[in-house]
Amino acid sequence: MKTVLPFQSLKLFLVGSLVALVLYTCGASKKATDGDYVISKDMVSYEKDISPLISRSCTPCHFPDEGKKKFLDTYDAVKNNIEDILVRVQKPVDEKGYMPFKSKQPGLTDAEIDKIKMWAGQSFPK
Repeated sequence: MKTVLPFQSLKLFLVGSLVALVLYTCGASKKATDGDYVISKDMVSYEKDISPLISRSCTPCHFPDEGKKKFLDTYDAVKNNIEDILVRVQKPVDEKGYMPFKSKQPGLTDAEIDKIKMWAGQSFPK
């Protein structure tokens, strides 16, 4: 049996740690495909990132006072409807069910959709 010197142990530990860090980092920045969530090191919050997107693109139809559709005006409402939201905003513009309906509001960009996926992938931080 070969004896491992303390220096060799430290060297093995450092190399192993570096490999683990690279693998973790590469996996954490991976962009998932449609319908999946995006894993990211950057924290996305409902208040800062998601609420403004929903407010901009889903009013007036999904907000009280003027809305006649399922309300998306709260954290819980968006969280509980995230699958449907992601499906609808990713449909082709001319396909039935695409949101926002008949382009009453600007559609979400790919980056904004990815942000919603990141939020969902991070277990919906407020």
